[in-house]
Amino acid sequence: MFPRLIRSSTKKITVKKMSSGVPSETANAQVQSAPTLSDFQNFGIESSDIKTASGVELSQHQKLVVGSVLDLFAGKPSLKKLGLWIDNAIFQDNITKAEGRKQFEPQWYGLQAAFSEIHREHFKVTKGGNPIEMELKTRYKIKGLGKEQTIESLVKIHTTGEGGNMRIKEVVDRWNNDLPEGPFAKAFRHLNAVIVPTLVNVPKNKEEDAKRGS
Repeated sequence: MFPRLIRSSTKKITVKKMSSGVPSETANAQVQSAPTLSDFQNFGIESSDIKTASGVELSQHQKLVVGSVLDLFAGKPSLKKLGLWIDNAIFQDNITKAEGRKQFEPQWYGLQAAFSEIHREHFKVTKGGNPIEMELKTRYKIKGLGKEQTIESLVKIHTTGEGGNMRIKEVVDRWNNDLPEGPFAKAFRHLNAVIVPTLVNVPKNKEEDAKRGS
């Protein structure tokens, strides 16, 4: 996410271990029926008003997935929201490529360590289907420095499964619709994905998660 900023933080923020590639029984049970407002509330998802471009339609399950991802970008992770990801899912942006739960979960929890404020200035889903695509503009305030940085990006959400079995298998965050692909950039992104989990702890259970106030 922003590991170059997170690296300087010494605060430990604790990864729920699941069998690789298989969603938990709890996560399966939680999304068996079409999500209503109560389902958003059950997952603790605050981003329930999903704005779409003209002509773009999303299923109720897609809206639940989009809402959960918007919360993650807003620095509001939780084990329930991340339970919508398969264990071998991938998150990548311009400076990170995190593969698997042990790498992608710390990326999201790390935002809490790096930024004192996160404000979503704009978002719009521009394409349904698979992947789902959306425009996102977010302003971040760096903790301890007060410096602000605004990131505009195109986010692609790749899913697997249908209906209540829908899960996230990859999220790609392309800053200014660009993703570096050279050998140096790839090596740097891999290094960040490895370093961040050593600095950021993911909650082990819902009690620890609740204390974090996600």
